[in-house]
Amino acid sequence: MEKNTMLQKPRPFSTTFFNWKELATSVLQGLVITSGTLLIYRYAVGNGFNEAVTRTMVFACLISANIWLTLVNRSFYYSLFTTLGYKNNPVLAIIGITVLLSTALIYIAPLANFFGFEPLSAALLGVSAGAGFIAAVWFELVKWRNRSHMASLIPGNR
Repeated sequence: MEKNTMLQKPRPFSTTFFNWKELATSVLQGLVITSGTLLIYRYAVGNGFNEAVTRTMVFACLISANIWLTLVNRSFYYSLFTTLGYKNNPVLAIIGITVLLSTALIYIAPLANFFGFEPLSAALLGVSAGAGFIAAVWFELVKWRNRSHMASLIPGNR
């Protein structure tokens, strides 16, 4: 539970689990991740990489973006750095398992062959994972702006 939970107004019984603002935020985040993934695709094709390398780069970008999105969306108010301190061991375990499985799919030959992946150099993996990071973590700026706006509404903080 977040620190400011008791300061928020309760949701009316008539509202659904997701409100329009949260739904719009999720759609926007998905569109930004899609854009980042398409940019990685264009980068790979533009540099003449073969189909397997391109597929692997897109996969790595999507996995990275989803891992970061999981961490970013632990709170729509507090920063990623604050929420990293939250006790939620299953999230860390799931992220660890995701990283291990993804690494296995890319770097263990029988698995990579089955999925049509090709091992990436550290530079290409970094580009792909970096694009995924940027495509998800931009939302931290939105949260920072919201926190700044809320702080300016508190008397004495102007």
